[in-house]
Amino acid sequence: METTTLGSLEVSRIGFGVMGMSAFYTGAGRDDESVRTIHRALDLGVTHLDTAEVYGPYTNEELVGRAVAGKRDGVVIATKFGLISHSGRPGADSSPHNIRTALEGSLRRLRTDHVDLYYQHRVDPLTPIEDTVGTLAELVTEGKVRYIGLSEAGADTIRRAHAIHPVSAVQSEYSLWTRDPEAEVLPVLRELGIGFVPYSPLGHGFLTGSIRTLDGLDPDDWRRSNPRFTNGNLERNLHIVDEVHAVANEAGVTPAQVALAWLLGQGEGIAPIPGTTKIARLEENVAAADLHLTPEQLARLDALPAPVGDRHDVGGMAAIDR
Repeated sequence: METTTLGSLEVSRIGFGVMGMSAFYTGAGRDDESVRTIHRALDLGVTHLDTAEVYGPYTNEELVGRAVAGKRDGVVIATKFGLISHSGRPGADSSPHNIRTALEGSLRRLRTDHVDLYYQHRVDPLTPIEDTVGTLAELVTEGKVRYIGLSEAGADTIRRAHAIHPVSAVQSEYSLWTRDPEAEVLPVLRELGIGFVPYSPLGHGFLTGSIRTLDGLDPDDWRRSNPRFTNGNLERNLHIVDEVHAVANEAGVTPAQVALAWLLGQGEGIAPIPGTTKIARLEENVAAADLHLTPEQLARLDALPAPVGDRHDVGGMAAIDR
């Protein structure tokens, strides 16, 4: 697979978001199948695996550690801290002591002596970003972290962080039905030479075209409480995926491949991390790296309207730095 760079960190053009193998989505918790899927991803040239201590919590990092055992060389492991306070402080905690405590736990679970890309999971309003990044810079010097990142950070926070130590990547939700980063974040990243990692690039499965009703989702599936899937909004938003499906039929590919190819068409330094538990879906996603949409098809997709409903519930939206 072709590669791109996040700052100066080289990663596969399409990565793998491992979260859904352990939490939040239908099909989570099938670890043996998940390990086989991760192994297949590595075989296909996927080098970038994304996890976090809060996924599970902890069990997703353990899964990644098990899957990459004996295969660590050449694998870029990205994980995140800050949504679990190891001191018991309520809310996000990116204090220096908490970062160091979180990292030691992550290293143990991942069975490694360093994290390749270490993200602040959400901006901590009680800890200046300068203090957080200063601690991360120390960890880079110590060799425990190679590159640092931010997740769901706003443009001003990104600038302040990057002034303390180079930020290699910013991770935010970005897809054909979540285009918020285009207004302020993406221009800043391009100005500063920072890479962008879109999570949920398939709209939590919506853009695959396989979810037209909530029937069949596990009772604890996160989408059952998400504003874009509930209160009739799923049905109101189906016209978006219908257009994606129409482009896919024209191109002779799948809607998921169209959605990923559109993202890759937004420029270099963009490395989406679709997730799945199934090898067949993984292979479908990876094949999108070779798909090039026509200018006319890209224009049709660019013209899609915004979906109905916020991308997170009230609490989730409040945690996003804007």
